[in-house]
Amino acid sequence: MRHLYVNGSWTPSTSGEVVDVINPATEEVIDQVPAGTPSDVAAAVDAAHAAFIPWSATSPADRGKLLADAAALLRERADQIATTIATDMGAPYSLALKVQTLMPAGVLESCADMAEGLVAESRVGNSLILREPAGVVGAITPWNYPLHQAVCKVAAALAAGCTVVLKPSEVAPLAAYALADVLHDAGLPAGVFNLISGYGPVVGEALAGHPLVDVVSFTGSTRAGRRVAALAAESVKRVALELGGKSANIILPDADLEKAVASGVSHAYVNSGQTCSALTRMLVHWDQYDDAVALAVAAARTFTVGDPFAEGTRLGPLVSAAQRDRVIRYINTGQEEGARLVTGGTDYPLERGYYVEPTVFAGVAPGMTIEQEEIFGPVLSIVPFGSEDEAVAIANGTPYGLAGAVWAGSEERAVSVARRLRTGQVSINGGRFNALAPFGGYKQSGIGRELGEPGLAEFLEIKALQL
Repeated sequence: MRHLYVNGSWTPSTSGEVVDVINPATEEVIDQVPAGTPSDVAAAVDAAHAAFIPWSATSPADRGKLLADAAALLRERADQIATTIATDMGAPYSLALKVQTLMPAGVLESCADMAEGLVAESRVGNSLILREPAGVVGAITPWNYPLHQAVCKVAAALAAGCTVVLKPSEVAPLAAYALADVLHDAGLPAGVFNLISGYGPVVGEALAGHPLVDVVSFTGSTRAGRRVAALAAESVKRVALELGGKSANIILPDADLEKAVASGVSHAYVNSGQTCSALTRMLVHWDQYDDAVALAVAAARTFTVGDPFAEGTRLGPLVSAAQRDRVIRYINTGQEEGARLVTGGTDYPLERGYYVEPTVFAGVAPGMTIEQEEIFGPVLSIVPFGSEDEAVAIANGTPYGLAGAVWAGSEERAVSVARRLRTGQVSINGGRFNALAPFGGYKQSGIGRELGEPGLAEFLEIKALQL
């Protein structure tokens, strides 16, 4: 059984209890991690608090050098880590390598560059403006991108000069352990990074409410984000929240319909639909609606469901039995509310494993449950619209505002529509995700940003010296 990582060493939990780690493709227990306790959290926070002053005094260049070394180690171990992620989380190996492992290595490198280039002082009139590390960071991360989300928080916090206590999801925690090994081997001083595994209501809540934690950075459901914010408010600590999404893909009548639909289906199903920014609502003009539905069905049927390590697999299992059952309930709800199931459904495609078929709904109206709520599975809803204004209203008509996409005959027209969307990121005519650009949402999709300079700024305080 694994241990917790506290103050530079692997340490047993005070509980002696464990959390089983299950392979979602085989439904077998593959590992165990400690079920941490509030006492474990307190020990980790104390270590981070003690390490903060010396670490924050380390030069930005030295912090950047350490992060660059960690990125190099991550790249060296990429195959091993991708195998771990494909096994405990279920992502197809190719995705686990390219997106779940190598992209975080790139984020580490970008944070190393930002640390080395950090401008800690500037002048405004008779004032000297200082940008200082915010303190101890409690980082609480999800299971869907278990390494990427940890790196987004941890690397930026370390680059800013903060110390960190990381609480990974108990559902897929092994990538966080790989990150702890990387940071340890890169030479991070004791106490600067700590890892406490366990359950959210125990470890996560103790971390969010601890009085010596200065910043809480959380990624997960909107419901859990509300709880984290409430706990953090007791000690008025800074909170960054990256929460749910119900992102719209607007395909305007002058767009390349075939290309837009194929891209949209792919972006709805990436990571088996377990992506907060997944384009799960496809908005198509009435004149092209039937054609778009037919194209989407054909595209969906190319997403082969299978073992994450099997050649040709495009959809791995969902992460857990609970997640599979949740998605199936939404598929049933969609049919009950009158949406038309055109492919996929609730049958189990394989004898074992938490798999769901790639699913497409047509006849989806604004306000339906599957149009409003985050499903977090391979389920696409196709919604018709009659005008550009109506498309924008539908896109903006959910509680979320994380991501989106616009396809049009010209970049100029697509950008003009994108400017009207109340969402943190918009892809224009298939524009690629950029891990150097800020990521975060409007409305109930969260507070604050990750990645890029805005992501680093979440972990910096501002002080003005009047001279």
